[in-house]
Amino acid sequence: MAQYAKNPIMPGFYPDPSVCAVGKDYYLVNSTFAYFPGLPVLHSKDLVHWEQIGNVMDRASQLPLAGAGHSQGLFAPTIRWHKGTFYVICTNVSHGGNYVVTAENPEGPWSEPHYLEGADGIDPSLFFDDDGKCYYIGTHPNPEGCRYDGDWYIWIQELDINTWKLVGEHKNVWNGALRGVHWPEGPHLYKKEDYYYILHAEGGTGPEHAVSVCRSKDIWGPYENNFCNPILTHRHLGQAYPVKYVGHGDLFQTPAGEWCMTMLAVRPLEGYTTMGRETFLAKVTWENDWPVVNAGVGRLTDQVEINLPKWLPCQDPDSHTSRSRGRNAVPGSDRSYDFAQMNTLGDEFLYLRNPESSHYNLETGKGLYLTATSATLKEQKSPTYVGIRQQHHAFRMEAALEMEQSRDACCNKGDGSDCSAKGGANCNCHAGLALLQSNAYHLRLEVNQREVQAILCQNGQDTIAGSVPLPALQPGNSLRLYLQVDGLRATAGYTADCLDVPVAENLDIRSLSTEVAGGFVGCTAGIYAVTGKETEDCRVLFTGLSYKSSL
Repeated sequence: MAQYAKNPIMPGFYPDPSVCAVGKDYYLVNSTFAYFPGLPVLHSKDLVHWEQIGNVMDRASQLPLAGAGHSQGLFAPTIRWHKGTFYVICTNVSHGGNYVVTAENPEGPWSEPHYLEGADGIDPSLFFDDDGKCYYIGTHPNPEGCRYDGDWYIWIQELDINTWKLVGEHKNVWNGALRGVHWPEGPHLYKKEDYYYILHAEGGTGPEHAVSVCRSKDIWGPYENNFCNPILTHRHLGQAYPVKYVGHGDLFQTPAGEWCMTMLAVRPLEGYTTMGRETFLAKVTWENDWPVVNAGVGRLTDQVEINLPKWLPCQDPDSHTSRSRGRNAVPGSDRSYDFAQMNTLGDEFLYLRNPESSHYNLETGKGLYLTATSATLKEQKSPTYVGIRQQHHAFRMEAALEMEQSRDACCNKGDGSDCSAKGGANCNCHAGLALLQSNAYHLRLEVNQREVQAILCQNGQDTIAGSVPLPALQPGNSLRLYLQVDGLRATAGYTADCLDVPVAENLDIRSLSTEVAGGFVGCTAGIYAVTGKETEDCRVLFTGLSYKSSL
């Protein structure tokens, strides 16, 4: 019986998808930019139900991100499998350039990076030919000099995977399907029967994004253009079409011989994209030795018919989900975290740049202690922040904050002589919830020792959208902060002692979008702590966190 995958198959900030098929298993990786850990690994057996099984770059030694801008760090990865080994190739644009990591098990551990000398540019991919040779394919500026912004070339060179050295001829093979094309990028190389194919993106990763293809009977070319290019785009469907920015495709084949393609796209509201680029799926057929995407439709569909046996990770005793006892949340799902009952945070949690692990402590029976530092969300540092991807247009996030213990910690656990009746009037500790697009654009719901404030940061400038006095709580009661997002509007407030107190209502959050803030990321939502005094001992206790779709 056929199943139906719902698009996007990875909702929220899952850009630049790459998939490899190994037998009956499918593995997906995505870009993460300045977030740590890097490159989530998703697994499925039916392309409908997915589980996160880890992250490729989960050690500081693998992933230096110091000083990286929010949309720097890790660009588009590619995952491939060859003779029992998994390979992920990627670009750290902030530190080191293009590299390869390997693993025998996609759950990890993955190796330290093998940086590739002479591999300039971005968006690398690997191709293993029938004779066992491995080839690097990537994109870089026009070697004769760029005539305009985005005048780049796709190039190929053999890669020795024993020495991690590029060897032999370095050849520029393609610069896009259309005349004067901007940003031919994200190239993937395949071989099907008599032809080598280069599938690549064009037009930039915004409204003009597209998927194009060329082919040759020799890996070095010359490559011929498909006269039907681009083979997938939504740029002709108008500004009001609900799915846009379609491009950056990767092809794979099922055991039954069917072909599919993953690609990125966005779902804006009123022209504003807050969740970033998401992962979509389409069927591919072949006509005249050229790939055709969603034949008869020519665009992405809401659902994709899948002719594979149904697979439920939670019912498969061999799945990562079962073996890890549900350590990771299902992508796109509602989730509720009881920190007091957790030994470790799931792989879906994200930090900014390289976190100091000692600043995040789970204590059984208590919760998650965040140690505040002077690094704020507005700086290109690693503030004490941990969050998850926004995956719905409408959602509610709540965090339970134990104020009494936080005040004690904030007052250095002394005799309280410097603290007011409401707990530490002279304390510079702030903690709360954040909806984070970037350093310069985010919404914070912040608790200090006197008040609760909603602060909208736009272009690096804070505006206090609302403020209410901090309530005097009954002993043992927690303060529950919440952010209620409904499309491009948000309400921030708290509940305590049976009260629901909005701090700011109907906030316009269009600025937390790609169209205003720029960059390549989508919003994350999470908890944070910061102090105005570096020497101040400030730990904040969060007992729980929940994220629920409001649809």
